[in-house]
Amino acid sequence: MALPEELQNQVDYQSQIDNNRASNQDASDAKRAKLEVLRMAKEIVMENHKTAAADSVIGATDVTTMATTLEAFVNS
Repeated sequence: MALPEELQNQVDYQSQIDNNRASNQDASDAKRAKLEVLRMAKEIVMENHKTAAADSVIGATDVTTMATTLEAFVNS
């Protein structure tokens, strides 16, 4: 037995809300994970820098390269 049109519209609308909420949560989780990878990469680069030569410099590319490497390792 089919639902009345008004009730079906409410069900469809709630389904859209739930799908949108899930999509937003997935995007938020992905950003949070990416930030965590960046934090870990920064810590690794800083720790590695402690044993490097005194005149060596850490750049943002060092951290992003390490983050990319970590992300690739985790996703493999």
